[in-house]
Amino acid sequence: QLQLKESGGALVQPGESLRLSCVPHNGTRDYIAIGWFRQAPGKDREGVSCLKSSDERTFYADSLKDRFTISRDDVDNTIYLQMNNLRPEDTGLYFCAAAMWNLGPYVAHLPGGYGVDYWGKGALVIVSS
Repeated sequence: QLQLKESGGALVQPGESLRLSCVPHNGTRDYIAIGWFRQAPGKDREGVSCLKSSDERTFYADSLKDRFTISRDDVDNTIYLQMNNLRPEDTGLYFCAAAMWNLGPYVAHLPGGYGVDYWGKGALVIVSS
């Protein structure tokens, strides 16, 4: 079964950048789509970004597409989320997620991460001065 391991969570100040990493294990390419969700304290989980494996087409939540970038390193199969100009409202637990269908176009619209087949345990990002 595919397993996802996130890393890179940290405490940063507003305006700073941070890059999260996700490494799939036990089936490194056994997914159709892979991406990121986040959950802020007291709020529902929401979709951030997604990458379609076959053509690496990317999808984003509209409110984040100007500051966040998803990418994949095809050499080590690591999925990255580059986050720039971070804000306090970006604070939360960031989950790597994979799906066995084309989740990408719906990543920002499905409630609570519905439709995700595999989840990582999350990486904590805190944006605070």
